[in-house]
Amino acid sequence: MTTKVSRFNSTVPVDEYLAETNVLFYLSDAVTQLLEHKDEYTQFGVIRYFAEYFSSVKNSNHVLFREYNYIRATPHNRASFIRVFWRCYRQIGKSGDLLSMLEFRSLLLLLCPDFPVELVQNAARIVLMDDAVDCLMSFSDFLCAFQLQFYYQEFLDSVLVIYQDLLSGKSPNTVIVPTSTSLEQLLPVALEENEREAQQQGGVDPSTLAECIDALCDRFKHSHPPRSCMREVLEQTDKVSYYSFLMRLAKHDAINHNIGALPNKSELLVDPEMDQELDKLISQISVSPGSNSSGSAVGGLKEVQKKASPRRNIHHRRKMEVESDGSTEETDSSEN
Repeated sequence: MTTKVSRFNSTVPVDEYLAETNVLFYLSDAVTQLLEHKDEYTQFGVIRYFAEYFSSVKNSNHVLFREYNYIRATPHNRASFIRVFWRCYRQIGKSGDLLSMLEFRSLLLLLCPDFPVELVQNAARIVLMDDAVDCLMSFSDFLCAFQLQFYYQEFLDSVLVIYQDLLSGKSPNTVIVPTSTSLEQLLPVALEENEREAQQQGGVDPSTLAECIDALCDRFKHSHPPRSCMREVLEQTDKVSYYSFLMRLAKHDAINHNIGALPNKSELLVDPEMDQELDKLISQISVSPGSNSSGSAVGGLKEVQKKASPRRNIHHRRKMEVESDGSTEETDSSEN
């Protein structure tokens, strides 16, 4: 887990602040986007462009419709994408619909055109405990698993390699914290066979796994779940499998608090702003005299979706929206 630094803290070195906040990454991307679309952006001013870019980053709307390498590049981008996914599709969970892994991936592709299927499969395995990944899942279950898998991907990959070593009978003293190279070689190998073996054996000793995870956290450079949260989960059972550990971890309230993208589980399907807009739509349909209900509903629904959906980032704003009146005012003031 990384600790946030404040720009108002004079004791924090400049280099440390820039590295922690990834300012240089965003500045580089802003310049790249400006050069690629300079004919569009220079028409309403470079200063305004940079102001809107960083405002979009601050408001977590900047990841919408961007490529996968961008949305996973920083912890803030990952948290932002999780929040966008929740805000866009919360109504699915509220309606109680169950979806398959491929259907959830289709929803993700609408937000990120090259989102990899492997990550969606891994999230589905957490929900289904590595059973058939074509089973249906609730939105809430998938969202919690997806948040854990997407935000802590590198850490979970390392935990998987450690788990496989323990499952094969290696002593904790001989378990080696994996490198990125070893992860690429080991992760695709014998995962399902190891889980079947774990089910037969009942998993691994949770205290041993906790000891190895603690050692991993000491040297891990990426984000990881709170240690206290992982210890609490592992203390609840005599034997633990990889996916049972992740499922309990995904549902722990400390994960939501640590990432900061989603509300508490009790509020996961509650969005007062969206509900207010839907109530307005229903009232408009009910009082509309002599109108075609289906036509009014479609038109009203489009307006509600426009207001309630996350703000579309400036990289995908159409030129006509900027040129419509020649003004320098915001063309879209909706916020997350």
